[in-house]
Amino acid sequence: MTEHKPKNFVVGITGASGAIYGIRLTETLLSLDYTVHLVVSNAGWRVFKEELGYAVTDREGLLNEQFGSYPGSLLYHPVQDIGASIASGSFRTEGMIIMPCSMGTLSAVAHGSSDNLMTRAADVMLKEGRPLVLVPRETPLHAIHLENMLKLSRMGVKLIPAMPAFYYGPATMDDLINFMVGKVLDSFGIEHALFRRWGDEG
Repeated sequence: MTEHKPKNFVVGITGASGAIYGIRLTETLLSLDYTVHLVVSNAGWRVFKEELGYAVTDREGLLNEQFGSYPGSLLYHPVQDIGASIASGSFRTEGMIIMPCSMGTLSAVAHGSSDNLMTRAADVMLKEGRPLVLVPRETPLHAIHLENMLKLSRMGVKLIPAMPAFYYGPATMDDLINFMVGKVLDSFGIEHALFRRWGDEG
């Protein structure tokens, strides 16, 4: 029997610090020959520039340069394109990951405020009962943040805060980034070797 291989994943990158998480996730999914539907918020593009030094004037050119060498397919959707394929529940996907997820986006998802493609696509995951994974990146957290996360968790959303572990002996920033990406892939049952698991021999 042929194992089913997921085809379409939606990846959102917001303006929370840690855009490299979403970039590494996208690279990894593409390297595994999946199709990635990418949405980057306006603040996310600013983080690309501020944290990573990317020239973001030619956005699609940057994405082609960053991701064009991988076997999978990348489809970029501007965050204002509320009519994109991923805005409809009739378009089939395996799920969505917002990595990193700002508290503003998390709040919008928790309250059903789908006024852009990022939050609309997340709302589609909820209404269709598909996996939705949020990787919040904020500290410290106040009560509203925590209440919104609890609300989403009770709705079945998987919350994977950007809290890398240290038991496996990370030596570089890449190790820490790969750990978080690996935890996201674990939530979808996708095999990877991005970090050493507890109990595995070093």
